[in-house]
Amino acid sequence: MSRAVFEKIKKLLEENKIQYHLLTHEPVYTSELAAQMRGKGVAEGLRRGAKAMIFKVDEKYIQCIVPAHKIVDIKKVKELLNAKKIKMATPEEVLQVTDCEIGSVPPFGNLFNIEVYCDKELSEEIDFNAGLHDTSITMKRSEWEKVVKPIICDIAKERAVS
Repeated sequence: MSRAVFEKIKKLLEENKIQYHLLTHEPVYTSELAAQMRGKGVAEGLRRGAKAMIFKVDEKYIQCIVPAHKIVDIKKVKELLNAKKIKMATPEEVLQVTDCEIGSVPPFGNLFNIEVYCDKELSEEIDFNAGLHDTSITMKRSEWEKVVKPIICDIAKERAVS
Protein backbone atom coordinates (compact mmCIF):
# COMPACT_ATOMS: atom_id res chain seq x y z
CA MET A 1 0.00 0.00 0.00
CA SER A 2 1.25 3.42 -0.83
CA ARG A 3 1.33 6.08 1.83
CA ALA A 4 3.54 8.11 -0.57
CA VAL A 5 0.75 8.23 -3.19
CA PHE A 6 -1.76 9.24 -0.52
CA GLU A 7 0.52 12.09 0.59
CA LYS A 8 0.94 13.25 -3.05
CA ILE A 9 -2.85 13.39 -3.47
CA LYS A 10 -3.28 15.38 -0.25
CA LYS A 11 -0.53 17.80 -1.29
CA LEU A 12 -2.03 18.28 -4.77
CA LEU A 13 -5.50 18.96 -3.36
CA GLU A 14 -4.26 21.29 -0.64
CA GLU A 15 -1.97 23.26 -2.98
CA ASN A 16 -4.94 23.80 -5.29
CA LYS A 17 -7.24 24.73 -2.36
CA ILE A 18 -9.62 21.89 -3.17
CA GLN A 19 -12.09 20.81 -0.52
CA TYR A 20 -12.30 17.10 0.18
CA HIS A 21 -13.43 14.77 2.92
CA LEU A 22 -11.12 12.05 4.20
CA LEU A 23 -12.47 8.79 5.60
CA THR A 24 -10.46 6.05 7.29
CA HIS A 25 -12.14 2.63 7.39
CA GLU A 26 -11.47 -1.09 7.48
CA PRO A 27 -9.39 -2.22 4.48
CA VAL A 28 -11.54 -2.89 1.39
CA TYR A 29 -10.68 -4.69 -1.82
CA THR A 30 -13.87 -4.39 -3.91
CA SER A 31 -16.11 -1.52 -5.01
CA GLU A 32 -19.05 -3.07 -3.15
CA LEU A 33 -17.17 -3.27 0.16
CA ALA A 34 -15.86 0.27 -0.31
CA ALA A 35 -19.42 1.52 -0.89
CA GLN A 36 -20.56 -0.17 2.34
CA MET A 37 -17.66 1.24 4.36
CA ARG A 38 -18.32 4.74 3.09
CA GLY A 39 -21.79 4.50 4.64
CA LYS A 40 -23.90 5.52 1.66
CA GLY A 41 -25.52 2.18 0.88
CA VAL A 42 -24.24 -0.10 -1.85
CA ALA A 43 -26.34 1.21 -4.77
CA GLU A 44 -25.66 4.90 -4.06
CA GLY A 45 -22.06 4.18 -3.09
CA LEU A 46 -21.39 2.38 -6.37
CA ARG A 47 -22.88 5.25 -8.39
CA ARG A 48 -20.57 7.69 -6.55
CA GLY A 49 -17.53 5.44 -6.68
CA ALA A 50 -14.78 6.41 -9.12
CA LYS A 51 -13.24 3.11 -10.17
CA ALA A 52 -9.69 3.67 -11.44
CA MET A 53 -8.26 1.00 -13.71
CA ILE A 54 -4.95 0.76 -15.53
CA PHE A 55 -4.76 -0.58 -19.09
CA LYS A 56 -1.89 -1.25 -21.43
CA VAL A 57 -2.73 0.18 -24.83
CA ASP A 58 -0.25 -0.89 -27.48
CA GLU A 59 3.00 0.01 -25.65
CA LYS A 60 1.78 2.65 -23.18
CA TYR A 61 -0.30 2.67 -20.01
CA ILE A 62 -3.47 4.70 -19.50
CA GLN A 63 -5.95 5.12 -16.68
CA CYS A 64 -9.69 4.70 -17.17
CA ILE A 65 -12.15 6.05 -14.61
CA VAL A 66 -15.72 4.72 -14.61
CA PRO A 67 -18.58 4.76 -12.10
CA ALA A 68 -18.11 1.74 -9.83
CA HIS A 69 -21.46 0.23 -10.86
CA LYS A 70 -20.19 -0.04 -14.46
CA ILE A 71 -17.16 -1.55 -16.20
CA VAL A 72 -14.74 -0.28 -18.82
CA ASP A 73 -15.87 -1.11 -22.36
CA ILE A 74 -12.60 -2.29 -23.93
CA LYS A 75 -14.03 -1.99 -27.46
CA LYS A 76 -14.89 1.69 -26.90
CA VAL A 77 -11.42 2.46 -25.52
CA LYS A 78 -9.71 0.61 -28.37
CA GLU A 79 -11.78 2.54 -30.93
CA LEU A 80 -11.31 5.87 -29.13
CA LEU A 81 -7.52 5.46 -29.12
CA ASN A 82 -7.31 3.75 -32.51
CA ALA A 83 -5.28 1.05 -30.74
CA LYS A 84 -4.10 -2.27 -32.08
CA LYS A 85 -3.91 -4.00 -28.69
CA ILE A 86 -5.48 -3.27 -25.32
CA LYS A 87 -5.43 -5.30 -22.13
CA MET A 88 -5.97 -4.73 -18.46
CA ALA A 89 -2.67 -4.26 -16.66
CA THR A 90 -1.55 -7.15 -14.47
CA PRO A 91 -1.31 -6.60 -10.69
CA GLU A 92 2.48 -6.38 -11.10
CA GLU A 93 2.19 -3.77 -13.86
CA VAL A 94 -0.30 -1.74 -11.81
CA LEU A 95 2.11 -1.72 -8.87
CA GLN A 96 5.01 -0.77 -11.15
CA VAL A 97 3.09 2.09 -12.81
CA THR A 98 1.24 3.48 -9.78
CA ASP A 99 3.03 2.21 -6.67
CA CYS A 100 -0.44 1.02 -5.57
CA GLU A 101 -2.08 -2.37 -5.24
CA ILE A 102 -5.15 -3.17 -7.30
CA GLY A 103 -8.20 -1.88 -5.43
CA SER A 104 -6.37 1.10 -3.96
CA VAL A 105 -5.40 2.94 -7.16
CA PRO A 106 -6.68 6.53 -7.01
CA PRO A 107 -8.10 8.34 -10.07
CA PHE A 108 -5.00 10.51 -10.39
CA GLY A 109 -3.15 9.16 -13.43
CA ASN A 110 -1.52 12.57 -13.72
CA LEU A 111 0.52 11.71 -10.61
CA PHE A 112 1.83 8.66 -12.49
CA ASN A 113 2.43 10.53 -15.77
CA ILE A 114 -0.24 8.60 -17.64
CA GLU A 115 -3.27 9.88 -19.55
CA VAL A 116 -6.62 9.73 -17.76
CA TYR A 117 -9.83 8.87 -19.61
CA CYS A 118 -13.00 9.47 -17.60
CA ASP A 119 -16.46 8.23 -18.45
CA LYS A 120 -18.93 11.04 -19.01
CA GLU A 121 -21.41 9.52 -16.53
CA LEU A 122 -19.16 9.79 -13.48
CA SER A 123 -21.15 11.22 -10.55
CA GLU A 124 -21.00 14.92 -9.60
CA GLU A 125 -19.62 13.89 -6.21
CA ILE A 126 -17.08 11.07 -6.21
CA ASP A 127 -15.62 8.65 -3.68
CA PHE A 128 -12.38 6.75 -4.25
CA ASN A 129 -9.56 4.91 -2.52
CA ALA A 130 -6.59 7.20 -2.05
CA GLY A 131 -3.66 4.86 -2.65
CA LEU A 132 -4.52 2.85 0.47
CA HIS A 133 -7.12 0.13 1.02
CA ASP A 134 -8.27 1.79 4.27
CA THR A 135 -8.49 5.43 3.19
CA SER A 136 -11.12 7.07 0.97
CA ILE A 137 -11.62 10.59 -0.30
CA THR A 138 -14.90 12.26 -1.25
CA MET A 139 -14.86 15.37 -3.39
CA LYS A 140 -16.70 17.19 -6.16
CA ARG A 141 -16.07 15.81 -9.62
CA SER A 142 -15.58 19.33 -10.99
CA GLU A 143 -12.76 19.95 -8.47
CA TRP A 144 -11.16 16.60 -9.33
CA GLU A 145 -11.29 17.50 -13.04
CA LYS A 146 -9.44 20.77 -12.34
CA VAL A 147 -6.39 18.98 -10.97
CA VAL A 148 -6.43 15.78 -13.04
CA LYS A 149 -7.56 17.21 -16.40
CA PRO A 150 -9.01 13.93 -17.68
CA ILE A 151 -10.26 13.32 -21.20
CA ILE A 152 -14.04 13.00 -20.82
CA CYS A 153 -15.52 10.34 -23.08
CA ASP A 154 -17.91 7.39 -23.33
CA ILE A 155 -15.93 4.36 -22.10
CA ALA A 156 -18.27 2.51 -19.71
CA LYS A 157 -20.88 -0.18 -20.08
CA GLU A 158 -23.26 -1.94 -17.73
CA ARG A 159 -21.88 -4.83 -15.70
CA ALA A 160 -23.24 -8.24 -16.63
CA VAL A 161 -25.55 -9.41 -13.87
CA SER A 162 -24.60 -12.82 -12.49
